[in-house]
Amino acid sequence: MTNRTPKLLAAVALALLANASAFAQAKVSGEGSHPRQETASAASKGATAVAVVAAPKVGEAAPDFKLPYATLEKIFMKPDEQMSLSSLKGRNVILAFYPADWSGGCTTEVCTLRDTFAELSKLNASVLGVSGDYVFSHHEWAKFHKLQFPLLSDHDHRVARMYDSFMEQAGFNKRTVYLIDKEGVVRYVNLAFKAGDKKDYDALRAELEKLK
Repeated sequence: MTNRTPKLLAAVALALLANASAFAQAKVSGEGSHPRQETASAASKGATAVAVVAAPKVGEAAPDFKLPYATLEKIFMKPDEQMSLSSLKGRNVILAFYPADWSGGCTTEVCTLRDTFAELSKLNASVLGVSGDYVFSHHEWAKFHKLQFPLLSDHDHRVARMYDSFMEQAGFNKRTVYLIDKEGVVRYVNLAFKAGDKKDYDALRAELEKLK
């Protein structure tokens, strides 16, 4: 066991406790129910299932959204604090959907983005990580790995569905990456991004360099 292991276990435990507390509060208030449960309930009442929205293609405008988020310094939950895609107009945006905080592949991905963050910033790019985890987990994960970019909480996976980045049966996001230019137009899409494949990162960077 390394010296980092106890710290990692403590951070994971704290994140899980925070998530459990937030989930309990959401249950009490009637919020945060699983979208599949809502769909099933609606279907039992004879309602029509939620329509599938086609993902934006290269050359199309990226759908705007607004989500709570966390950085390594702070949590942003209030409506006027939340992050919108349109607020980043004027910068290129790397929109990275991933399954879950603390998992091996996702840790590899965010740490790779962290280690190349300075280079990406020189290309006028902002990185946004998006998963269904609560902001409390995001905050602990960002602190533990010293991530310099925000992690957005899409707990009902509404935004992931807009970008064809949700696995309905599994209940988690797919690992996908979108590159959105300064005008909010999609310039690159990888719907099967591989966390440990250097070629995928190189392809993303190559597309980003075209936007200079």
